[in-house]
Amino acid sequence: MPHASARDRFVQDRRPPRQVPDPGKYVAVVVEDELGDDGRIAPAATVFLIGRECPWRCVMCDLWQQTTTEDTASGAIPRQIATARQTLRARTPPIRVIKLYNAGSFFDPRAVPEADYDAVAGELAGVSRVIVESHPALVGPRTARLIDALERHTAPDATPPQLEVAMGLETVHPEALDRLNKRMTVDDFARAAERLRALGAAIRVFLLISPPFVPAADQDGWLLRSVDLAFAHGASAVSLIPVRSGNGAVEALTESGDFQPPTLADIERSARLARARGRVSGRLFVDLWDLARFADCPHCLEARRARLHNINLRQRNEPPVGCAHCGGSTAS
Repeated sequence: MPHASARDRFVQDRRPPRQVPDPGKYVAVVVEDELGDDGRIAPAATVFLIGRECPWRCVMCDLWQQTTTEDTASGAIPRQIATARQTLRARTPPIRVIKLYNAGSFFDPRAVPEADYDAVAGELAGVSRVIVESHPALVGPRTARLIDALERHTAPDATPPQLEVAMGLETVHPEALDRLNKRMTVDDFARAAERLRALGAAIRVFLLISPPFVPAADQDGWLLRSVDLAFAHGASAVSLIPVRSGNGAVEALTESGDFQPPTLADIERSARLARARGRVSGRLFVDLWDLARFADCPHCLEARRARLHNINLRQRNEPPVGCAHCGGSTAS
């Protein structure tokens, strides 16, 4: 896979059949407790939006399955947000933190039309923080315009929602980052982070646990370098995401020996090592979605999931889980 066009073909040729989502509806709404940067635990809602597919075809990504091949129609994203917020209105305590994840970049005008920013901002009345995702290359003028829209649609006596932008740095291993088809460098990420800080936006960073193309013996060291760099460039939160199979390309990399799927023990060890890092200056989370696929023992899975969830909320290590069948998380 020497060139970007060849890497695109490598990814696309191995994809399973695309689902056909309804562009008039969001995919799902998930509510989970999360530790905020103010030190308080509060419910946060993630709204999985449907829009145009991301133009970057990262080797490890399967999010394209919930996207369309056409440009997102004007008004579709605000309608999805409005419907999602309606389902959340009855919740107690009320939802004040909303993540708007569109399986790509919120600042891609073909995925989220810029003309919809005011309508989006209007649907976010009463929210204290809104989190969107973006490729570093698209952080810039449209980010500023979204911030302006949030301010315009805030009552004079209220505080505008804090915008937080989540960026996938994935790994600072230079060869792996290139071969993942991210089409970005660590310097590109650093410049985007600087722009976000100048705009007053908060930064969230996604890093991979067990990224392809990083030798198994070097995984821990490169993860720690990646955590250090993310926090050094102003991240208020870093999420560690284990690489999942299911998109075809990851399976091919497994067969070629370029990828070794992580186990639950790998995830636990990565979390422990990263949290023990003295340069951690913000919140460090482990993504727990579909954790069962990484577990070899069904007997202790739920206890180990609960342990990691508690670590996410309390930001401190928890006693390991013992298991008569496999030993549990004693190795972590």
